[in-house]
Amino acid sequence: MSAADTNNEATGASLLEMANAIRALAMDAVQKANSGHPGMPMGMADVATVLFTRFLKIDPADPQWPDRDRFVLSAGHGSMLQYALHYLMGYEDMTLEEIKNFRQLGSRTAGHPEFGHAAGLETTTGPLGQGLATSVGMALAERMLNARFGDDLVDHHTYVIAGDGCLMEGVSHEAIDMAGHLKLGRLIVLWDDNSISIDGSTDLSTSTDQVARFAASGWHTLKVDGHDPEAVARAIEDAKSDTRPSLIACKTIIGKGSPNKQGTASTHGSPLGDEEIAATRAALGWTAAPFEIPENVLSAWRAAGKRNSNVRGAWAEKLAASAKKAEFEAAQSGALPSDLTAKINAYTAKLVADAPKVATRKASEMALEVINAAVPNTVGGSADLTGSNNTRTKGMVAVSAEDFGGSYIHYGVREFGMAAAMNGLALHGGLIPYGGTFLVFTDYARPAIRLSALMGQRVVYVMTHDSIGLGEDGPTHQPVEHVASLRAMPNLNVYRPADAVETAECWLAALEDAKTPSVLALSRQGLPTLRTEATEENLCAKGAYVLRDVQGTRDVTLVATGSEVEIAVAAAEALAADGIRAAVVSMPCWEKFEAQDQAYRDATLGTAPRVAVEAGVGFGWEKWIGQAGRFVGMDGFGASAPAKELYKHFGITTEAVADAARKVLGRA
Repeated sequence: MSAADTNNEATGASLLEMANAIRALAMDAVQKANSGHPGMPMGMADVATVLFTRFLKIDPADPQWPDRDRFVLSAGHGSMLQYALHYLMGYEDMTLEEIKNFRQLGSRTAGHPEFGHAAGLETTTGPLGQGLATSVGMALAERMLNARFGDDLVDHHTYVIAGDGCLMEGVSHEAIDMAGHLKLGRLIVLWDDNSISIDGSTDLSTSTDQVARFAASGWHTLKVDGHDPEAVARAIEDAKSDTRPSLIACKTIIGKGSPNKQGTASTHGSPLGDEEIAATRAALGWTAAPFEIPENVLSAWRAAGKRNSNVRGAWAEKLAASAKKAEFEAAQSGALPSDLTAKINAYTAKLVADAPKVATRKASEMALEVINAAVPNTVGGSADLTGSNNTRTKGMVAVSAEDFGGSYIHYGVREFGMAAAMNGLALHGGLIPYGGTFLVFTDYARPAIRLSALMGQRVVYVMTHDSIGLGEDGPTHQPVEHVASLRAMPNLNVYRPADAVETAECWLAALEDAKTPSVLALSRQGLPTLRTEATEENLCAKGAYVLRDVQGTRDVTLVATGSEVEIAVAAAEALAADGIRAAVVSMPCWEKFEAQDQAYRDATLGTAPRVAVEAGVGFGWEKWIGQAGRFVGMDGFGASAPAKELYKHFGITTEAVADAARKVLGRA
């Protein structure tokens, strides 16, 4: 550690003292909270000190500077590492009081880093591996925007601190494979190679040579002593000069500085205890009281926090002089073109006139032709199902390691990796990502979809083959419970459009929600156009609306989504022949409908008995149809057969809906 003891000329503080400030704040905050993970912050303090004082291009005075380096703490349980760094570097909102309130209600210092809680937290982390996977999207966004705007405006790195657990998670393979394939040379991962997990030594559960694994995926790899600052600095320099993404395996001691617990699992997720903290202070030569940082050490850190202010100023001058200034700022704002709604309205009016019968997955592609022509910063993609998801429109060029100027990403068979990367693209700023797979595979992507919702990111999930209507592929591919499970997720809008008009409206609504991700559940089978009138108002943005009304008082209301709206309309017509007045409500998005005022909801649903039909499980439908209502749908898994046969076999038919209406009215 001799190199770390070199004094900072301006302040007289050594790198060791600066790193020990992190250790002290981490162990004190965890002890005060009686909860947390001191081991990783203490073990990675030396690496983090080198990164933040010598390399990381950030300016705490402007945390949103577009050309800043991105730092992702993938090992989010070690959150006190990042909170300590932010306080020491001088982020205005990360005060000593916030450090003292670690893990307390309402504090910025949550147990794991939460996007939006404090400046400089680039993403929510904690679910291991996701930070690493999200960082791939950030690094990809940097290269794509660099291809559009050049080095003067976009020229930065993405740094990740990942732990053993991050690399054990399966999503890490998807992430490193994709990053290596795309040669994302601006991505640098610092692996906290401490060989400890919660259960004990990592050799209890893994024998993987991680360095070899990364190398096999096309990464540049290095190994260093994580407690030798000069070795760490040389490795980062080497990584920055390589055209491949880099893994730096930093051999560290978890809980470094704790004389009786360092190197053991006991430091991972529990406070050290008052006696061990006192012993650690003595071992480190740290005489300051809890939560106090010696003036010379704090001054050295604050100076490091200001070292990029001139760099940011020079960048701002380049932006002001750039011919692409307006385009760059428009992309960064995330605002949609002012004429997009008018273009969608003109398109839907044509659909009403032409009345095409198409699958809503095809209708999605048709809507995207309009959207991608109008919105310059949409980025499409698919998890190896481009032709099935219909996510690539005319003229879209694929992104590759040789050309980042495109706007379409081949994610490969990596649903989780795709979703996490799209989070990174959205978080980075400047791009609006959407990506497709089959709806059933939202199970593979769900943890990242959940983070999209938790972080409030505009990511659009194009999920096709949305029911038993996909037919012969059978129950493994037929999503029956997926729509219900996605509807259970807070801050996620789940759209299931009934025709081409609704599909376009749902796309517009999804793009307009800048702080909510969306799932578009789309059919494989062709569906008729049910909307007979063009409207300036986006009816799908209301979540539900009366598609077919009655003369006089309703006897019954039929509520449906997606491909079953057609069935509900046919059932209403059959009931009309029997003198039963049945209104049809199309409900493409429960969440949007729930957000409407009570008067609109009451007027839409009416007071008559209700029957719902959806080719999925009935979980949750009682909210809209009441305990007296009836549901026509699935109560188990599907089967392999042509779609029409399956609908008949499972009783999701015009006759079944009409019969349910008669029964709810007591006229069976």
